[in-house]
Amino acid sequence: MKRVFSGVKPTGHLTLGNYLGAMRRWATVDQHQADALFCIVDLHALTVDHDPARVRRLSRQAATLLLASGLDPELCTVFVQSHVDEHARLSYVLECVATDGEMRRMIQYKEKAVRERERGGSVRLSLLTYPVLMAADILAYGTDEVPVGDDQTQHVELARDLAVRFNQRYGHTFVVPRATPPQVAARVMNLQDPASKMGKSDDSGPGIVYLLDEPDVVRKKVMRAVTDSGREVVYDRAAQPGVANLLEILAACTGGNPSELSGVYESYGSLKSATAEAVVEVLRPVQERHRELCADPGYVEGVLRDGAERARAMARPTVDAAYRAIGLLPAAATAGGAATADIEVTV
Repeated sequence: MKRVFSGVKPTGHLTLGNYLGAMRRWATVDQHQADALFCIVDLHALTVDHDPARVRRLSRQAATLLLASGLDPELCTVFVQSHVDEHARLSYVLECVATDGEMRRMIQYKEKAVRERERGGSVRLSLLTYPVLMAADILAYGTDEVPVGDDQTQHVELARDLAVRFNQRYGHTFVVPRATPPQVAARVMNLQDPASKMGKSDDSGPGIVYLLDEPDVVRKKVMRAVTDSGREVVYDRAAQPGVANLLEILAACTGGNPSELSGVYESYGSLKSATAEAVVEVLRPVQERHRELCADPGYVEGVLRDGAERARAMARPTVDAAYRAIGLLPAAATAGGAATADIEVTV
């Protein structure tokens, strides 16, 4: 059975874009068709200035929402990245294979570094190197497929490059993964800025539908969505990005086709109303299950504890193999002392 790995970063409240672009597919497809691991990648949240208490709170909330979206711990592995040491262990080894040029070409590094400097802050080294940690997240588990949106494919390509390079230099150790983008709503756009992704780390709240938004809040945000000049409802991402975004959201919520749906509505108002109600309905079961899980925090903690144990057992053999392949002395070899005979001493 193929192995799938993906994760969410606890840097903000999860959004409609996270759900339609990834989480729903994880629950309805991936966990049933693969040996699937889903991770709250909390170490990645430390690459920029952050509030430690908020990271912990959002990590717990993200785990709860993953379960509320339909992930079943009997079918898949749900865990927190920092609970499995193998991620950090492998990341350093892969840093010894990656190059400075590769890191500086990463689009997200360039964009985030500019934002940090504009805010008057310093750029942390971890912001430059975190794509290697992401590669470690993927490669530690012998991952075959990584379901990601198009903004993350560059990182999966880096993981592929590092896996191939390591295998060529030190012997076959890693499975070479591939990105598998979702078929529909791979990138839900901001309702107030259809040229930008609906990202959970954005500050423009009116354009973002969060998974825990109340129904009336959802309706208000959708009804105030930016549309385009003209009055005709046409699906044209280039000419009418605002309308196209609404049609894509509606299609993702209802299982329809954006082009076909464009012929159903005669006005922007009717399209917005239909989209708002569709979003409210698609979020309703997630919110209901989230409330149930919040009432039983011990269950969520148990899922994460068991998930970390399973993940650790899966990752450790691969990471240990990578350590041996690159030339690190196995810890057990030092117990008898005989292994030291092969160590070359330089002065």
